[in-house]
Amino acid sequence: MDDGKPTGPQAKWWSRPTTARSARTEPEGGAAVEDPSAAGAADTAASTGAAESQHRPQPPAQPLHEPDAYSTPPYGGPGPWAPAPPVQRPTPAHGTPVPQQAPPPSGPYGAVDGAAIPAPAPAPCAAPADAFPPPHGQQAPPARPGTPPEVHEQPAGQQPAQWLQYDPWGAPGQPLTRPGPPPGAEPVRRRSRKGAAFAGVLLLTLVASGIGGGIGAYVERNGGLTAVELPQAGRDTGGRAPDSVAGIAASALPSVVTLHVSGTAESGTGTGFVLDDRGHILTNNHVVAPAGPGGDITVTFSSGETATAELVGKDSGYDLAVVKVTGVSGLKPLPLGNSDNVRVGDPVVAIGAPFDLSNTVTSGIISAKQRPITAGGEKGDGTDVSYVDALQTDAPINPGNSGGPLVDTRAHVIGINSAIRAADSGAGPESGGQSGSIGLGFAIPINQGKRVAEELINTGRATHPVIGVSLDMKYNGDGARVGTEGADGRPAVTVDGPADKAGIKPGDVITEVQDQRVHSGEELIVKIRAHRPGDRLALRLTRGGEERSVTLTLGSASGT
Repeated sequence: MDDGKPTGPQAKWWSRPTTARSARTEPEGGAAVEDPSAAGAADTAASTGAAESQHRPQPPAQPLHEPDAYSTPPYGGPGPWAPAPPVQRPTPAHGTPVPQQAPPPSGPYGAVDGAAIPAPAPAPCAAPADAFPPPHGQQAPPARPGTPPEVHEQPAGQQPAQWLQYDPWGAPGQPLTRPGPPPGAEPVRRRSRKGAAFAGVLLLTLVASGIGGGIGAYVERNGGLTAVELPQAGRDTGGRAPDSVAGIAASALPSVVTLHVSGTAESGTGTGFVLDDRGHILTNNHVVAPAGPGGDITVTFSSGETATAELVGKDSGYDLAVVKVTGVSGLKPLPLGNSDNVRVGDPVVAIGAPFDLSNTVTSGIISAKQRPITAGGEKGDGTDVSYVDALQTDAPINPGNSGGPLVDTRAHVIGINSAIRAADSGAGPESGGQSGSIGLGFAIPINQGKRVAEELINTGRATHPVIGVSLDMKYNGDGARVGTEGADGRPAVTVDGPADKAGIKPGDVITEVQDQRVHSGEELIVKIRAHRPGDRLALRLTRGGEERSVTLTLGSASGT
């Protein structure tokens, strides 16, 4: 055409903006013109016809580098000066409107189905005219064969729309081109979304497994996530049946006391119980004996209150003593029972201070009745020997229980704990050791204790029943034999005494008292002392191989 414009369809050569390392030709107008990258770039430097007349005159375009000496199309391999070519991807048909896409994730790599895609290798700077669609849905004019590509200039400071490349795989609205990474920068590989999600799920699973395992181990070891609290019964009202051991103890303990006795040579500990509200307390003679004439006796009540006591009277033959406290109020006397009503097998409770452990309660039964025992005899002359027709019990009694009460199921006193039978330890008497209970305990019947206590309180002395004979304690036969000669040359049968009046002669062997068999002199004394002075007793004896029966009235003698 005479105006210099192409007559056929004309193709535009789209290229992406270059970096600072790209060679640019600065026209006078200040607009940057991109270096053409197609073969025959020298022909594109000239303006073509009337289309150029609307713009300011431009100096002739110069090639960015010398022609390739080896004629590699179009100028050889891309050098460091050449920008990265656009990504070649399928394009929609010419004339199809391009949808607006959102910009893809930044960086030199795109993501296809979660996999990282490296950027394509650089391509030659030239591209076919139909490799790129016209911008903004414009219809591309037909290209005229042999017509060189046209270069358009742009005003300075503006980014021409032609520099943007359409990416059909991107989101709507994304620019057609994006700047590449700075030269020399190392591309950063992005993680796959699926890989990151899998790693997160795996990490969460491991953490959850660890926490679950720890919680499971703790629960298995401790039985739960909270502090261990064991089930427990609630508090009760504290009431017990009166005839139970607890009920008996609750009733009797306020009346039981502990005695601490000290003298010039020795000291001891024992038990006692309150007889009346005047302060009289009954205990054993061997408990208070260490005090002597000027010793001290201290009484401690179950409440912990203490008081000083004085001796009222004692009797070694019965092994009983009475002390009295003053200035103490609220005393609770312990009721007295009847030892004649006791039967073998009856339940009993013993209360005392074994080894100075006050308010100790033990229980058992009555094992036997009228068990003749003797205790004491440390003096050697027999004046301190006690003869007791005792109640035997298996309730544990130990040193320190002496003088304490033995009570029945009604918390009534039926005996005074006095002695135990200990197993022979083989250590000998000089060892000073004391054996504990083996289930053989003995108590003075309360009927005997009551009589003696009343005499001691009223007169300060106790009386003993007697028959008026001297016994041969060396006799080894069955029964108690009357001696042929009394002490200090006196007759063996006291003149006008109970035995003399009943017709008993020296050498007679007494075999029964009140229909109870007698096997020794000690047993005869025990059976006699189990009664009161003035009581009538039936005796059976043997004289010259002939048995006889006699009846006598018991006499009286002062105790010591």
